[in-house]
Amino acid sequence: MEAIVPQKHWTAAIRINHWAMAVAIFVLIGTGFLIAYPITVQVGETWQKFSVGTIRFVHILFGVFLTLLFVWRVYLAFFSTFRADWRDLLAFTNIPDTVRQIKFYLLIDKKGPPHRGLYGPMQSMAYLGLFGMVFLIVVTGLILMGAGYGTGLTSWVYAILKPVEGLLGGLAAVRYIHHVLTWGFVLFIVVHVYMAFWYDAVLKEGTLSSMVSGYMYPKGDH
Repeated sequence: MEAIVPQKHWTAAIRINHWAMAVAIFVLIGTGFLIAYPITVQVGETWQKFSVGTIRFVHILFGVFLTLLFVWRVYLAFFSTFRADWRDLLAFTNIPDTVRQIKFYLLIDKKGPPHRGLYGPMQSMAYLGLFGMVFLIVVTGLILMGAGYGTGLTSWVYAILKPVEGLLGGLAAVRYIHHVLTWGFVLFIVVHVYMAFWYDAVLKEGTLSSMVSGYMYPKGDH
């Protein structure tokens, strides 16, 4: 019987960044929908009905948190001392491996592509798309936040991004794009969680637990 040797797959920095980003995205989705569809408070004094203001503050707070996490993740992709994974995020450019993984997901082929990096081809495409969405939602979020400020650092950021606002079609269009991107995150979470459980159940290599322990247990060349 072939011994299964655990292999370190994720650094502590990547795991902390992953879970912190997951918490931030969940909070931002929840508060974002409460801003878009506010709950009406029927009773109480006027000053007690400032719930949307409080929710907006939490949304902005976690938006800034997500921005810092995104900058940290980009730094890790290029300068991690364990493994700078920016090349792994381009795994989907290997067309034969991509086709093989699609066949594997469709249960046409029993074996997926060989392990060549941290991500499979479809994973790399999904994560690159996720990072693109994070970048866009951060930019549109900074524009929406900055539009309400006339002084300070936020107004300076808004002044820098003002041309982007014009390019996207104005503040209303920026708000719409921000809202559509939120639904994109909802879709990504559903697919990501399903695929993580599916991969873990089929391959039994510790895919889910690896994001806690950092180790996977590869059994073969797939």
